[in-house]
Amino acid sequence: MKKIGIIPVRMAASRFPGKPLYPILGKPMVEHVHARATMYHGWDALVVATCDDEIRQACEDRGYTVIMTGDHHTRALDRVAEAATKLVGGISDDDIVVCVQGDEPMLEPEMIDAVIKPITDQPHISATVLAMEIHDEELWRNPNIVKLIANDQDEVLYTSRAPIPYAKDSFSPELGALRIHGIFAFRWKQLQEFTRFPETRLEQLESCDSNRILDMPYSQYVAKYPNRHSFSVDSPEDVTLVEQYMPSDPLWGRY
Repeated sequence: MKKIGIIPVRMAASRFPGKPLYPILGKPMVEHVHARATMYHGWDALVVATCDDEIRQACEDRGYTVIMTGDHHTRALDRVAEAATKLVGGISDDDIVVCVQGDEPMLEPEMIDAVIKPITDQPHISATVLAMEIHDEELWRNPNIVKLIANDQDEVLYTSRAPIPYAKDSFSPELGALRIHGIFAFRWKQLQEFTRFPETRLEQLESCDSNRILDMPYSQYVAKYPNRHSFSVDSPEDVTLVEQYMPSDPLWGRY
């Protein structure tokens, strides 16, 4: 069972064009993501998937392995799936493919282990998503932050940019609201099924890949991770937030 990490990035991100190469504390965002993902030592391969020559050149200059994909993908998981078909040495149905979103410059290597472990430990699980509790009302209300609802078995029921679950009185950490942190793991067989399935209405409405799985014959499970000051970059304003907290991050200075 190989473990393949794929970092999907493109210049044409709708909310923040050019963000993979945007500097954060002097380093382009993709460098932060790749350097931190490399700290997970269980990979059989770690590659960057892009459709842009500008990103390819920047990554190859840094010694990263790059797989070029088509420019037609609107969803990260579809780009990851195409890149997986082009891996040197091939890939088998039960190998694990991990999508490490290219806009997670504060990821921790333990997060990768967290999304892989349920799949290796439980044969009935074939897809996971990393999520952490929301302790800040501003994040809960922020439409750039994708929230999710899961059942008591940790199966994802729905993902939304709206503040869910509903709070009758006022927000508090006890609400148990969860936000997606952009790391997803799949058995290769299930990721192939995902990418062959057409985009769904709820996926398009919420602009979130995970909602496609709601109409598929398998479930996505939540891999919970302790709350951290770890933020995705969906807009230029998010860079300010990341730069505020990254200097105190334990991994800063190790790359």
